[in-house]
Amino acid sequence: MQQHTLGGEITQIGVGLHSGISTQVRILPAEAGSGRYFVRVDLPDLPIIPAQVAAVSHTVLSTQLGKGEVAVRTVEHLLAALSGMGVDNVRIEIDGPEVPLLDGSASVWTANIAQVGLVSQPNNQVPKAITEPIWVYQGDAFVCAIPAPETRFSYGIDFDLPAIGNQWYSWSLTTELEKASVSFATEIAPARTFGLLHQIEHLQKTGLIKGGSLDNALVCGPEGWLNPPLRFANEPVRHKILDLVGDLSLLGIFPIAHFLAYKASHNLHIQLAQRILDFGF
Repeated sequence: MQQHTLGGEITQIGVGLHSGISTQVRILPAEAGSGRYFVRVDLPDLPIIPAQVAAVSHTVLSTQLGKGEVAVRTVEHLLAALSGMGVDNVRIEIDGPEVPLLDGSASVWTANIAQVGLVSQPNNQVPKAITEPIWVYQGDAFVCAIPAPETRFSYGIDFDLPAIGNQWYSWSLTTELEKASVSFATEIAPARTFGLLHQIEHLQKTGLIKGGSLDNALVCGPEGWLNPPLRFANEPVRHKILDLVGDLSLLGIFPIAHFLAYKASHNLHIQLAQRILDFGF
């Protein structure tokens, strides 16, 4: 498989979900083999933070990457868009601590990527196949990588709220780049982050979701959704696949496997990614 970078520059400005801070992101083409990496352009010496499992520093309600005292938070939607659209090498310049949430999905990012297009690069990469099951679990929540003929992501969620309930969804990452990009952009990227009404006050008191609103997140209560309509009947579980794709993109290239999760979290996603690395991938 050939590597790819962007065919042009992407710029977006928006507010971070947890920090409430407005930041500008410039996404630029990068050399073959350089991978996906962030650059904090607001700090002296322009510190670089690689989008790799080893750089994960925090996983509470988002995935944060760090290097020393420098960090960038809520990277999962942007990284999911880049990996889902086939962008292997890219420089992400950001002038603050958190990637903008935008509308709560990855649709803006995928539209930007589609607009500038991709450029193929000479480096070839061959994904390895998972040959035995790799599991991580906590209580009844789990995430695993199972041997499979193609790369697939399946997710299950279960909430007491009737509007969500029990949902399952499965999405296949085809090896044909153009088809994979279209499939990701239409089936996964539009799914927005969601929250539960009864948890919002507590999260705000603990200093989280300062930038959250009904414009960038779905909110569900006992009576149903506060800000319908949904983009899909099962939008919440599709968003969980979006998060899983973004977190596992920190492996650099997805192994050939069926990634299956149930009631999991960013923390469990990253634990699985580390286990996969421990197995030599």
